[in-house]
Amino acid sequence: MNKSIFSVVGVVAVMCVGYAFGQSPAVTTFTDSRDNKVYKMVKIDKQTWMAENLNYAAEGSMCYGNSAKNCAKYGRLYNWPTAMNGASSSLSSPSGVQGVCPAGWHLPSHEEWTTLERTVGSSVTAGTKLKSAVGWNNNGNGTNNYGFSALPGGRGANGSFYDAGDIGLWWSATEDFDVADSAWIRGLPDNSKYVYKNKYGKTSLFSVRCVQD
Repeated sequence: MNKSIFSVVGVVAVMCVGYAFGQSPAVTTFTDSRDNKVYKMVKIDKQTWMAENLNYAAEGSMCYGNSAKNCAKYGRLYNWPTAMNGASSSLSSPSGVQGVCPAGWHLPSHEEWTTLERTVGSSVTAGTKLKSAVGWNNNGNGTNNYGFSALPGGRGANGSFYDAGDIGLWWSATEDFDVADSAWIRGLPDNSKYVYKNKYGKTSLFSVRCVQD
């Protein structure tokens, strides 16, 4: 796959996290009342993120390779209109866009993803810190310092599926500033310690992480 399509998020900063230095992140759970699925969640400074990908069977969402086992492992893949559930683009923080997320949760904006990157400390090492310690190809496992547990769920387009094990990509609630048929994403490839951002066509199928309201 062509990993040169991404641009590096050039943010370097340090912030406090929601647990004492040297301790493991406090991962808890909540239940999605729509289908009674239980999800892990973790507080990272002032944000509380889902600690796994959304697996809600919204119309238009798909399992990687049309396999239910992949949905159980990686969550479902969504195009942007499905992820947004008809809402308008938002650059606000918080986004105010519930989208496909459970009640009390929302789809993060471009700015909320940037906040996460800053909290982790640096876009140069954020990818390694956010990745799960297992499950990545090509020695691409991370350290999972913050309990975010990012997995390489791959992507889908035009009826085909690509790159499970190699890359994870997640939608934001923010359209491309210049081209209305694309929206901002975040990506974590197996062969890089960086967090990347790019703009993709809204019909692409990517993962969703939600942030608590």
